[in-house]
Amino acid sequence: MGPGRLHALIDGVFAIALTLLVLDLPKPMHSTQLVRDLLHQWPSYLAYLVSFATLGILWIENHGMMSAVRSIDRRFLERTLAFLLFISVIPWPTALAANYADHGFPEARAAAILYAATMLMMGLSFAWGWRYLSAHPELVAEPARSAFPAGTRRALLGGLVYLVAIAVAFLSPIASFAIDAIVAAYFAASRSEVPGLIVRSAPAEGSG
Repeated sequence: MGPGRLHALIDGVFAIALTLLVLDLPKPMHSTQLVRDLLHQWPSYLAYLVSFATLGILWIENHGMMSAVRSIDRRFLERTLAFLLFISVIPWPTALAANYADHGFPEARAAAILYAATMLMMGLSFAWGWRYLSAHPELVAEPARSAFPAGTRRALLGGLVYLVAIAVAFLSPIASFAIDAIVAAYFAASRSEVPGLIVRSAPAEGSG
């Protein structure tokens, strides 16, 4: 399997996860006060936006990483599949967070912990892939090799912040969800410290 096929698999999993998120948005049936009922479901919209933004950022970061990969091996495939496991499961804790954010404290706390824990594992598995490529520069195109340690640190930092969200969830689920949202907003607004990871692909054989 070449990098192109793996890249296509990654894009497919991200596309499905992003699409599934919208299926859990509220659809009040036979409502006599539709506007009120829709506004009452604000946790669903917030959870959707946070998860969509987080997945979108990770897709951009992963695209940069994969654009610099020139060959892959079994261990990198295993790390990528671990990352995709948590990408594909994101719609589930997102739905739970939306449904229980404004419920009683025990339920909201459990939903907040599960959501942040899923984000933590997703971030750490992403950093795991970066770390492997940093330790095996032969898999990476020459111009981008020096940038991979910085990419590893960025991915690891993004993942570890969710440890704070998990700890805060025991005291305030809403504050925990707010930290999740802040992480997404920060990485969406910040510029990656990894320069030049998008490596132009070689032209196909026989192309003009």
